[in-house]
Amino acid sequence: MNILAIDVGGTHVKILASEQSEHREFESGPALTATMMVEKVRALAQDWTYERVTIGYPGPVLHNRPVAEPHNLSSGWVAFNYEDAFAKPVKIMNDAAMQALGSYQGGKMLFLGFGTGLGSTMIVEGYLEPMELGHLPYRKGTYEDYVGLRGLKAHGKKKWRVYVADVVARLVAALEPDDVVLGGGNAKRLTELPTGCRLGDNANAFVGGFRVWRSNDRPHGSECLDTS
Repeated sequence: MNILAIDVGGTHVKILASEQSEHREFESGPALTATMMVEKVRALAQDWTYERVTIGYPGPVLHNRPVAEPHNLSSGWVAFNYEDAFAKPVKIMNDAAMQALGSYQGGKMLFLGFGTGLGSTMIVEGYLEPMELGHLPYRKGTYEDYVGLRGLKAHGKKKWRVYVADVVARLVAALEPDDVVLGGGNAKRLTELPTGCRLGDNANAFVGGFRVWRSNDRPHGSECLDTS
């Protein structure tokens, strides 16, 4: 089964088919609608063969549907019919959850994605639970305001790294994972990883997009995963 994985981000949309070796991408941004995304993806992947589609969506997803509009893109994503648009079976999951799934090696893992915002997911013994920790209160705003792209631009790299270390320490203390993966496009800007953390790879989002078709759906948005 050949699968097309789509990683929708606040600055870029990246795609890869499971039988291809190089991903392709285009810019996204606050004007990007779901219709525009599908049109651009289909054009960019027109010479690829695929039977299934996975979409990593930058927002909460429940029962294979987005349940809130994205913070960093245009509106119209919640009501959009993705299967009709692609004319293929589609699975939709939170974008951080997709990269987390591709990074998972077992046990109790916390994934934090430092990109346009702050993505977060827990996987416990194969059960995946996407979270929205980035919007919790922190200092004079939210976690995302300090360790997302806005925080990086507002405070500079040095202070941003301090905030990242503090946020990671707080979340690790609260959630007590035995494995912590730091991913997202800005994780590479860290000069030193917090204790007990490992660096993720954005390419793992595609691995997660392929893996999810081997998973069994669970209630309440969780999934029991086949990570082989």
